[in-house]
Amino acid sequence: MMQEKCAVFGIKSNEDVFQSIFYGLYSLQHRGQESAGIAVYSNEIRVHKEMGLVSEVFKNVYLSGNTGIGHVRYSTTGESKLENAQPFLINYSKGSFAIAHNGNIFNAEELKLSMESKGGVFTTTSDTEVIAHLIAQEHLKTGDFIKGIKNAMKQLLGSYSITILFEDTLIAVRDPKGVRPLVLGQKESSYVIASESCALDVLEYDLVRDVKPSEILVIADKMESHFGPKANPSHCMFEYVYFARPDSILNKVSVYDVRQNLGRNLAKEGKVDADLVIPVPDSGITTAVGYARESGIPYAEGLMKNRYIGRTFILPKQDQRDLSVRVKLNPIKSQVDGKRIVLVDDSIVRGTTLKRIIQALKKAGAKEVHVRISCPPIRYPCLYGIDMQTSEQFIASNKTVKEICKTLGADSLVYSSIEGLISAIGLPEEKLCNACLNGVYPIKETQTKL
Repeated sequence: MMQEKCAVFGIKSNEDVFQSIFYGLYSLQHRGQESAGIAVYSNEIRVHKEMGLVSEVFKNVYLSGNTGIGHVRYSTTGESKLENAQPFLINYSKGSFAIAHNGNIFNAEELKLSMESKGGVFTTTSDTEVIAHLIAQEHLKTGDFIKGIKNAMKQLLGSYSITILFEDTLIAVRDPKGVRPLVLGQKESSYVIASESCALDVLEYDLVRDVKPSEILVIADKMESHFGPKANPSHCMFEYVYFARPDSILNKVSVYDVRQNLGRNLAKEGKVDADLVIPVPDSGITTAVGYARESGIPYAEGLMKNRYIGRTFILPKQDQRDLSVRVKLNPIKSQVDGKRIVLVDDSIVRGTTLKRIIQALKKAGAKEVHVRISCPPIRYPCLYGIDMQTSEQFIASNKTVKEICKTLGADSLVYSSIEGLISAIGLPEEKLCNACLNGVYPIKETQTKL
């Protein structure tokens, strides 16, 4: 299982914003389930954050104020504990600000060591604290907060979509590559910043546009746009394949449409005689619908998901993980018995979970299981905020498709081609980050030497 790092949210309004932030984060909970936090300004910045889900963290909590930011987290840089929960509140001689970050800064340790050598003190292991200290340091140098952000951007390498609460001003910052998503919404005189547009929909805000790569969007009495280093977009393809909610629109592209297109392309690239198309819920559903419509093979639910089970990938013993998969996904015997199945999912990482699903389907009577995967083989680690950081994790790094098929126990296996993926998304290849597929990284570590 892969995990996204986090989601960010921010709002500037004439009314109290706590409830809006709560429901905004609730709609972004799929991007991080370890911790949640909210910072609100009312004469001063107040922060509440805890480990746990949004509904648990903010039970019997209320912070008044008309401007605020929020965050849900899954750790990729920094351990999973309260001290790394966000937003972070930074106090220094020029004042204070709160910051929340989605992404991954891979030169964070280098920057941290440099600041520590000059007397900087860090209290967490999170790269977000490095960003915060860097902005504060540059603010002190320049005397201007926005110039401080611009100078910090010149030194940060990696991906970052950021919300900042600076007194009663809301600031959104997106890295020059625009790797992680960030959108702007509006309702009358109120503005919202969010990792995905689904958070705007739940609050009945209109989607205005994406925050542009390298943009610093400042929302106070009026909205101003500034820019840092030269923008050169390279949007993460995996947002469309898996991470984003299907009802979101990212970089002007409907995630739902992309996944349907992936299914249609798979039906052309991986034709097979079968009786039913079934998804691995929930990530394979929309792609399976597209596959069924293109192929003419009936769509059906063949696996029932228990939506109340906790995360299985952290369990320490193999037998515990095996049991958790059985509890999480159970075949519907009446649907699959005696049938030739097309099983559709978004991706294969280690392949262990998919192998157990195939075994369960065959035990329930499936005659054949033909696996179709909407993401091409993942072979390279992600440096930009997805928790897949070593090649050893990937079954495709040292096996052919034929060998993977045999390992899984499938009757056939077809991945989307990279060409099919790009056509399904509909953005030019040069504007997509496909590094986990082809090893071509749009942001290189050699650029850290300034």
